[in-house]
Amino acid sequence: MIIHTVKAGETVYSIARQYSASPSQIIRDNGIDPSSQIALGQALIIAIPTLTHTVSPGETLFTIAIKYGIGVNQLRRNNLSLMGSDAIYPGQVLIISYGDEKLGALASNGYAYPYVSDETLRRTLPFLSSLTPFTYGFSAEGELISPEDTRLISATLDSGAVPIMILSSLSDKGVFDNTLTSMLLNDISLQETLLSNVISNMNAKGYRVLDLDFEFIFPEERNLYTEFAERAKSILEPYGYQLWIALAPKTSSEQSGLLYEAHDYASLGKVADRVLLMTYEWGYSRGPAMPVSPLDKVEQVARYAVSEIDPSKIFLGVPNYGYDFTIPFDKGGPPAKTISNEEAIRLAVETDSEIIFDTKSQTPYFTYTLAGVNHEVHFEDARSIKAKLALASELDLFGVGVWNIMNFFPQLWVIFNILYNKRSIFE
Repeated sequence: MIIHTVKAGETVYSIARQYSASPSQIIRDNGIDPSSQIALGQALIIAIPTLTHTVSPGETLFTIAIKYGIGVNQLRRNNLSLMGSDAIYPGQVLIISYGDEKLGALASNGYAYPYVSDETLRRTLPFLSSLTPFTYGFSAEGELISPEDTRLISATLDSGAVPIMILSSLSDKGVFDNTLTSMLLNDISLQETLLSNVISNMNAKGYRVLDLDFEFIFPEERNLYTEFAERAKSILEPYGYQLWIALAPKTSSEQSGLLYEAHDYASLGKVADRVLLMTYEWGYSRGPAMPVSPLDKVEQVARYAVSEIDPSKIFLGVPNYGYDFTIPFDKGGPPAKTISNEEAIRLAVETDSEIIFDTKSQTPYFTYTLAGVNHEVHFEDARSIKAKLALASELDLFGVGVWNIMNFFPQLWVIFNILYNKRSIFE
């Protein structure tokens, strides 16, 4: 697999000729609109299959998988043209394998809102070890506030992945309610009621993991949060269920700030079966223009995490989005627009902007001006994704957690598929 940076005057077809590659595969693997141009500075994955199969009449995806000793999901991962489905036709050429050496094994968790499209869900699930429908909440009485998760659970189980139940203190206004969290942490009876409802829900719906995502906890309740996690673990264990905990991106045990102080890496890491590092949102909608997930910052968090927590428990957070910032930064101005990685590329093409790759943060960005307003766009591409996955592998982390899968980003999954074996969350 090669990552090619587009130079002036190049086209998909000239690049394909340079590498003796298939133009149609370059288009699919990189999510390129066939009717559109490519951007100067854009990163393109060039993947060359080593073994292919031409479909004969009467063959199915299952019989082809059996013939080559691989799984049906592996065929779906190798062939984005399948769109996650089983539909094939005589004469169709399917990729069986690539020649790239695997760099390791990683589990893959993805978060999704209940309104994720069927198409995006179907295309993404073959790449996932687990899927987390976002999010369960709870009331002051310990009753669960449930998302519409039935469709997502069913699709996840059908794909062979594991559904994860996430419990957070997110309010209906979209903010983390630390007053509600405080009420819960200071009332053992309320905790027991809530956890009893959690177990009933997991039993009924097929969840096998509970993920706690409590953010902006009052610092003085740090130990109470650890005790709540311990209580949750003791209730889950008899059922064979796992406990995961989402952690703010800390770089030291003394890090100050409401987001960080109550997340005790050492204590929570000891309790949890897995932890998920929320290594994104350095660049955020209400802040100045900067990368969402700069590798130098991510690495600081990851290296601190492995000093406190067994690396085999850790998922590294990977963002699947970017922001379109207006510059200069105006604290009282409108928030930056959230943008998908593919939308960012289309915008670069439309505005005739050159994409720059910052070597320190290992992330791409570009600038443009519209109606007299200056913009700076930060997003993820093949280069930044490859760097984050390599960091997870270098530190022997268990896997990566993608926030979120609402937009299918081919480059992310092509790199994951070609360079890493997908591991089960129960390894």
